[in-house]
Amino acid sequence: MNKFFLILAIVVVSLSSCYYDSEEDLYPSAGCSTENVSFANDVKPILLNSCLSCHNNVSLQGNITLESYDDVLSYVPNGLLLGSIKHDSGYKAMPQNATKLDDCRISKVEAWITAGALNN
Repeated sequence: MNKFFLILAIVVVSLSSCYYDSEEDLYPSAGCSTENVSFANDVKPILLNSCLSCHNNVSLQGNITLESYDDVLSYVPNGLLLGSIKHDSGYKAMPQNATKLDDCRISKVEAWITAGALNN
């Protein structure tokens, strides 16, 4: 009987360790640097983790793809990218059926756009 409880405890502990979350959510930093934000190092990883599961060339949900810099850039001048992730009135809130991106991620995307939305 003791072996059963030991095995059960090991299984429960093992299964609870399979929870996936982003490192930034698990270990938020004290500050959020929006200086020198780049597309490759900051914006693209945010899109990869939060947007590309739906907005890629295969699934094309909403007929929107965000796979390349040029794809993303097409949603910057009209405010669609920023308005959607900020959940601004008049824009479809993204990610859909999920929690809003944290303030740091939104600030990084906004800083990148404000700096000219460069392919850097």
